Amino acid sequence: MSIKRIDVGSRMSGAVIHGNTVYLAGQVGEGESVTDQCKSSLAEVDRLLAASGSSKSKILQTIIYLSDIAYFAEMNAVWEGWIDPANPPARATSEAKLAAPKYKVEFIVTAALD
Repeated sequence: MSIKRIDVGSRMSGAVIHGNTVYLAGQVGEGESVTDQCKSSLAEVDRLLAASGSSKSKILQTIIYLSDIAYFAEMNAVWEGWIDPANPPARATSEAKLAAPKYKVEFIVTAALD
């Protein structure tokens, strides 16, 4: 079974396709607020899924890391407006120290191909 990599960099790929599944690298966004970072991150998720031949309606699982669990409600407000309500994925959310202090949220997505 072949492996296809998208947005290959020196450290990681933005997405990896194996079989009928696409695995996205963790996505962090730009902006000062959790809302802005969520919107930016999820826009990149949309872009990578499209580049992989998938979409948010095909998301199987999402893992969400928040730098402070107090951001949970703010993140959920963006998530609920973005996710396909007819096809919600399995999801887990937890608090974690992220790669840089400016990051408040990170999304890790696994999806099926269209």
